[in-house]
Amino acid sequence: MSVAGTYDCVTKTPMGDQKSKVTIAVDGDTFTGTNVGAMGSMDLENGKVDGNKLTWSMKMTVPMPMTLEGEATVDGDVLTGSVKAGAFGSFPMNGTREG
Repeated sequence: MSVAGTYDCVTKTPMGDQKSKVTIAVDGDTFTGTNVGAMGSMDLENGKVDGNKLTWSMKMTVPMPMTLEGEATVDGDVLTGSVKAGAFGSFPMNGTREG
């Protein structure tokens, strides 16, 4: 099953649970997409697909400029991973594919 799709995600951060819609468009062993939430929209950059594993980066501007590093595994319709925010550490990210 392809990892492509739109996922309803929650990232647990020090500022509380951040809900977002993550859209993934696969092209071979790479992907592009967006992460859209209450803090705005971020493009998923440098997306790589290795089987059902995803890695990417995204540039956050709010509340401060920072490059976030994401990694996740897709198992069926469930996305499980984390987002690393530099010196702030890693935060768990979970999502479910929209049907």
